[in-house]
Amino acid sequence: MPVSNGPLPAALEAILMVVQEPVSEHLLAEVLDRPLAEVLATLRTLALEYTAQGRGFDLREVAGGWRFYSRPEHAAAVERFVLDGRQSRLTQAALETLAVVAYRQPVSRGRISSVRGVNCDGVMRTLLARGLVEEYGVEYETQATLYRTTEFFLERMGLRSLDELPELAPFLPEIEALEAEGEGPPDGFATRAASPLARSGDTGRDTGAVHADLDDGETTTEV
Repeated sequence: MPVSNGPLPAALEAILMVVQEPVSEHLLAEVLDRPLAEVLATLRTLALEYTAQGRGFDLREVAGGWRFYSRPEHAAAVERFVLDGRQSRLTQAALETLAVVAYRQPVSRGRISSVRGVNCDGVMRTLLARGLVEEYGVEYETQATLYRTTEFFLERMGLRSLDELPELAPFLPEIEALEAEGEGPPDGFATRAASPLARSGDTGRDTGAVHADLDDGETTTEV
């Protein structure tokens, strides 16, 4: 017998109301003792219904799972309630460093500092503390610690996987000219790469969520 005596949509809603992070359809199917295909179809139907009804929340598939999120058009009201009118921001330094990790991962601190042209230790400590990046083994040649982005990063950016990261090419118009001269990609690519990362969280395309404030002591910029 199914764990829940009620309809599957209601059972899914009850679970999704209490989760703290996206939960996979596989786990939901296991917990409710329902076929995976039925659970997945119901989740997608619920997501479409919430959109059609114009609800203040929606159901999204991000970071390998499903979770309720407030809709982007209500972000101002949510921010005012949660932050009392104060908007939390990512610093430019944090965005640049996060972009380097996202596009070059796994990558060492030394390589990140080389790309940005400044020491990144302080920013990396902040990103680690906030759960946006994590350690991922060591580099064979140098034994330097390598870093990669986390599932929490995907969730905050509203991405299902790293494959959905914006392409760098549109933000590097000079790349072909440089390669034609026999040079590699410019080391300053991170500043440009930070723009699509900022937009993916700022516009509410997927999350509509409020960014965490990364206090690394550097100048704060709007995102």
